Amino acid sequence: MTGSGPCPSFTGAQRALTLALVNDLAEPADETLMLAYAAGDASAFEQLYARHRGPLYRFLLRHLRDAALADEFFQDTWQRVISARQGWKPEAAFGTWLYRIAHNRLNDHWRASKHRPAAPDDADERTARVPDPDTPERQLSEFEQRRRLQLAMDELPAEQREVLLLRLEQELTLEEIGEITGVGRETVKSRLRYAMDRLRTRLNE
Repeated sequence: MTGSGPCPSFTGAQRALTLALVNDLAEPADETLMLAYAAGDASAFEQLYARHRGPLYRFLLRHLRDAALADEFFQDTWQRVISARQGWKPEAAFGTWLYRIAHNRLNDHWRASKHRPAAPDDADERTARVPDPDTPERQLSEFEQRRRLQLAMDELPAEQREVLLLRLEQELTLEEIGEITGVGRETVKSRLRYAMDRLRTRLNE
């Protein structure tokens, strides 16, 4: 009598076929795409841009709090990627290199302006206009939480705010953040700890 369970050899073949299909369908790594772009494959750049445009723009906007400036810095960052493509080597992850360019562009701006820009006058109104299907009471509560969090983050020193955004929003490792900001792993860890402590204290007041 033949058993109803799957044949072990057939299961193994299926598994091998599945793995092969997954490997074929897997998207190429950022570094592979950048090397292809450096060799003249324009479509490789389009894939890189599609992957990173959203997170990079949000990173810049959270720092600058000015859409026009964020647009400008966003374009500058990608222009520097394009200009450096011929000499690019995968000595670090592409994402780390990309955010290092953005970090340097922000530093140039802070040095030139000598101050961080104030939040827009209508920042609270913009946040309040975010659609929320819940009750007005809950909407007000969540708006207040967002407002308090934004204010608390605005009060952080620039270097602490940057590592916090890179860690929480971009989900980078401590080592990658260190490469971007030019400091050691322990310094990154210390800045994160101080930033979190400051936020907890501020939000618990």
